[in-house]
Amino acid sequence: MPDRIELRGLTARGHHGWFPHERDNGQTFIVDVSLGVDTRAAAESDDLTETVDYGSLAERVVDLVSGEPVRLVETLAQRVADLCLDEPRVEDVEVTVHKPEAPVPVPFGDVTVTIRRART
Repeated sequence: MPDRIELRGLTARGHHGWFPHERDNGQTFIVDVSLGVDTRAAAESDDLTETVDYGSLAERVVDLVSGEPVRLVETLAQRVADLCLDEPRVEDVEVTVHKPEAPVPVPFGDVTVTIRRART
């Protein structure tokens, strides 16, 4: 079982959504990622090149969320997972996308989609 590196609460404004007003006006999205990474080499060498540079990855996730719009949160979560799995040291990833401003017609706290993907 791999170790875990987690980034919680990455926040960006995106124009994702099914409805035209969501795509036109945009809204806040919050992303959590949990990366399965074998960190033993990094722990032994104390060298960033032996692990995932989570600062750089966080910037790329935020760029993705604030970039090209998609209609479904599921699609956005998949794209974030694919981005994380592009990191050679990431064995698996869990991505949760929060859409706290979703157009839900009743009072609610949050809408989330969580997916789990692994390197094939």
